[in-house]
Amino acid sequence: PVCNIPFSPKPPTLVLQNLPEVKPEITQDFLKYRTEYRAHLPGAGVFQCSITGLSFKVKSEVTITYRYATWTRHLSKADQEMWVLAGPLFHIKVQPGVVQAVHLPHFICLAEEVDTSLCSIAHFKSGQMTLEKPTRLVAYSAVLENPSFSLLGVLWRKLRSTLNSLPVHSLVLIFQQLSAANTTLHLYLIPDDNSVKKAIEKQEIDWHSKLIPKPPPFKPLYFGCNYQVTSTKSVEIMPEAQLPFCYKSPKEQQLFVEIYISNMAEGIGLFMIDTRNDTVVWRTSLRSGDIILPDCASKSLSGAAFMKKHKTKLCSRMTQLSTILLHLRESNVINSDEEEEVQRQDTSQRRNKVLLELAEKKGLEAQEQLYQILQNKDPFLIADLE
Repeated sequence: PVCNIPFSPKPPTLVLQNLPEVKPEITQDFLKYRTEYRAHLPGAGVFQCSITGLSFKVKSEVTITYRYATWTRHLSKADQEMWVLAGPLFHIKVQPGVVQAVHLPHFICLAEEVDTSLCSIAHFKSGQMTLEKPTRLVAYSAVLENPSFSLLGVLWRKLRSTLNSLPVHSLVLIFQQLSAANTTLHLYLIPDDNSVKKAIEKQEIDWHSKLIPKPPPFKPLYFGCNYQVTSTKSVEIMPEAQLPFCYKSPKEQQLFVEIYISNMAEGIGLFMIDTRNDTVVWRTSLRSGDIILPDCASKSLSGAAFMKKHKTKLCSRMTQLSTILLHLRESNVINSDEEEEVQRQDTSQRRNKVLLELAEKKGLEAQEQLYQILQNKDPFLIADLE
């Protein structure tokens, strides 16, 4: 049975093995402050979105549009007392009859002893929630065959006697706040929910922070439990060293601890301990190469933060657009259709604006790539803006 699969940490990529990956088109609705994904599936088969982890089994060519939704906006308070949120909530639109099955991401660890009969798929339509049993559960997703679509997400029924019994795949995110004194880090502990991760990344970009990639915990964690952050050297951890592990909506401010390091000349080790039994559930090393030194931090915003801060000036001053587009194509950041969309604009300022917005929609990695290309091709512009 699937619950007896030996536990191993989830790999960093969202894509499951043996499923063809589809890279969706990303559109930004600035009026409603939301991001929408549009995936074109070329024919019959099973395909997985490279960004969200959503997978679809389809019987013919089709285009599917989907976005993240907010659980707390749709799930009543009474239902929140009865159910554990077990994955992102999605709003999905597609023509009827083409999708044979949908794989909805969840973060419950099936390697542990969990009661899979308590899993349901919530389906919201016209403000009402109905519950459907998944056709089957696999690692990281619940499969529902012959689905109808609107709002769908995975829930797990709570048992009063075992409120903390669900093992959860989780992530530790570390950001260096570049505008802060010396070395200031923000450390988050969240369930492995990409909608929450994206919300944190967006917030930290606004705070001019840089992500420091580190592996996830090597043991499943439990909602309702506290986890303590410790270090091999003397550091300041505020407001306190303990983080309660919980699910907060992407629209809410996520919990984090601030770690202040006065001297990063040598590396330090960070640990996370389960306070119930004093066992280590996560460890990592922070080396000087991970950190931007204080005297450079004010000049060295992350690519995304740099683009955000200087967007207006880049629109009017960015040159060598054809060369930039060529490098972005070669790096698989943009495709030919997107390149044509940029080139179609009638003024250079408009072309620059469309390119910057395109990179913003594609996320941190695309913005970092564009920033690096600008550093190589127009270092004087970058130096002047910095």
